[in-house]
Amino acid sequence: MPEDFKLSNSALDPAELDPAKVERHAEKMAKKKAARNKIMATKDKTGGLLIVHTGKGKGKSTAAFGMVCRAIGHGMRVGVVQFVKGKWETGERKVLEAFADQVTINTMGEGFTWDTQDLNRDIAAARAAWDQAKAMMTDPSYGMVLMDELNIVLRYDYLPVDEVVETLTNKRKDLHVIVTGRNAKDSLIEAADLVTEMTMVKHPFRSGFKAQAGIEF
Repeated sequence: MPEDFKLSNSALDPAELDPAKVERHAEKMAKKKAARNKIMATKDKTGGLLIVHTGKGKGKSTAAFGMVCRAIGHGMRVGVVQFVKGKWETGERKVLEAFADQVTINTMGEGFTWDTQDLNRDIAAARAAWDQAKAMMTDPSYGMVLMDELNIVLRYDYLPVDEVVETLTNKRKDLHVIVTGRNAKDSLIEAADLVTEMTMVKHPFRSGFKAQAGIEF
């Protein structure tokens, strides 16, 4: 066995830890727990959140679908409207088909704007998707609605951002809404309860990799 492994392994042996160090650690953790409990005692709100995933980094829709899976696990009914990725055969869509009693997926998009090259079609598709999303928001059976890539259509002004933000701000108090896509509008960010910006550090696309099953879709 390598000597460095023995040293590393022995450092984790509780029998060889300094009792004074163990006691100091316990005291430190007790103080942290007390401080945490004090903070948590002030957090008593529950209810629907407006959540935005944006930024140039990868993982915006991935994180949103993770929330969808979490909601399913809690018995919630979820509505999904995909504003752009309608033509893609995505893995998440196939998986969620197994939960058809809890999840409704509407793939309303026709691909990216450079795919259609038709402004009128893009605007019509965005409006149809938005109308579907609004219908889900007013349906009390849904506890969560995911508007995947809504930020993209707002970026290109396919929908009036003021109308969208007003509608999302006035949603049902018990409804969670998730909006994904890069370049989120400032007014949407301001209205949201939770905003996460995905930062790109490295991306395989820049090294010549194309989108791959199980990673991008």
